[in-house]
Amino acid sequence: MYSSISTNKRNTVLIFSLFIAIIGGIGLAFAWGYRDFSIFWTTLIIAAIYAFVEYTMSSKIAIKMSGATEVTRSQAPELYAAVETVSITAGILMPKVYVIQDPAPNAFAAGTKPENSLVCATTGLLEIMDKAELEAVMAHEISHIKNYDIRVSMAAFALTAAIGFIADILARVIFLNDDDRDSINPITLLIGLAVAVIAPLLASITQLAISRQREYLADASAVMLTRHPDGMISALAKLQQYSRPMQRQNSSMASMYINNPLKKGFMNKLFSTHPPLEDRIKRLQENSAKL
Repeated sequence: MYSSISTNKRNTVLIFSLFIAIIGGIGLAFAWGYRDFSIFWTTLIIAAIYAFVEYTMSSKIAIKMSGATEVTRSQAPELYAAVETVSITAGILMPKVYVIQDPAPNAFAAGTKPENSLVCATTGLLEIMDKAELEAVMAHEISHIKNYDIRVSMAAFALTAAIGFIADILARVIFLNDDDRDSINPITLLIGLAVAVIAPLLASITQLAISRQREYLADASAVMLTRHPDGMISALAKLQQYSRPMQRQNSSMASMYINNPLKKGFMNKLFSTHPPLEDRIKRLQENSAKL
């Protein structure tokens, strides 16, 4: 567990370094094309400021993007009790509790550290889970909080948004500014456009690689917290049975959820930030005695 926390803290630094390098690459490609290296520094500075704001405000942004609403004990007693029970077991401050009005069963955790964290569940999840299953799902999300997975998620979320923002601006500059576009070497123009397209893809792949292993770890950590493997296995089985796309979808938030919230399709499956639910269930079944 402590090894996982240390790894996640290092991964946060690694993600920031990698994404800054990608952003620098975008700026450098366009600076070379326009023969003006002030573009490189401007891109880097704007991206750094944008990423910092996104990271520090990431929880609020996630709440707004998901349409979540904070609830009290009286408004969602079963959910509130599950979060409270697991938080005490995990030895962390109780996160704030939010609910999304959405029939798709799902949940996520957000924040940059346990002290400012939150957990969120959809109404669809609350409708299908029994007490043990709901505690298992909340234990999964609280494991993300305790293991500092949320810090990695927030860093990836912020920097993916920053890269997409910068790439979009630079692409618009090329397409909307006819005079400047005509003065650039066509090969240089193609390189710049290729970088602008590939950079967000690289960001998504990095996010994917980090997220998949974290889901396996959170499943196992949840079982250790609840001491009830069948609860986590049953919860994942229900997520598989009742899985459906969420009404509000955003690819930059997909890795934060317990189950992939996006529409099914070849590309979404190929770049899914989550391992298949059947694989997660199988792994828990094989290791339940050890856990």
